[in-house]
Amino acid sequence: MDAEAQESFREFVANRSSALLKTAVLLSGGDRHAGEDLLQNALIKAAGRWHRIDEPEAYVRQVLYRQQVSRWRLKWPRRELSVAEPPETSAAPDASGAAELRLVMRGALARLTARQRTVLVLRYFEDLPEAEVARILGCSVGTVRSATHRSLARLRALAPELAALGPAAAEQRPSHDYSPVEVRQ
Repeated sequence: MDAEAQESFREFVANRSSALLKTAVLLSGGDRHAGEDLLQNALIKAAGRWHRIDEPEAYVRQVLYRQQVSRWRLKWPRRELSVAEPPETSAAPDASGAAELRLVMRGALARLTARQRTVLVLRYFEDLPEAEVARILGCSVGTVRSATHRSLARLRALAPELAALGPAAAEQRPSHDYSPVEVRQ
């Protein structure tokens, strides 16, 4: 890599690594160390091909997704997150609900399989359309839809308290009253 390309790569890493790390940590089930490893491997691959990459962030994200898919295809054993003490609670009442929601979501995501977690991160955190997720994962759009549906159902089963913690929890459940209605003309 020449000096100009090296400087360009360093600038990219300095500007985008924090956002990419957030995605990598989510993909690895909340394990920061595994997320850092995932990002580091993706950046190493990008550095080797830097002069041929047109869109560096898209390339690195693609490598992140594909590496994570490779990890869950290999069926590596999942590591549990153990902590000595429970996380500190926030003093501000406004922040406590958001912090509690993040903790519950992190725990629920960690209990999903890597495939389920990857589909949800791509669809809802990265906000990618189903067709793009299908292309990234190398499957059909129907497979993405069914995996998303099953993953959300499993997430709801693992953490029913998420419904109570989210904004406007009461409004999230629409009424499904299918009783006959008289229509007047």
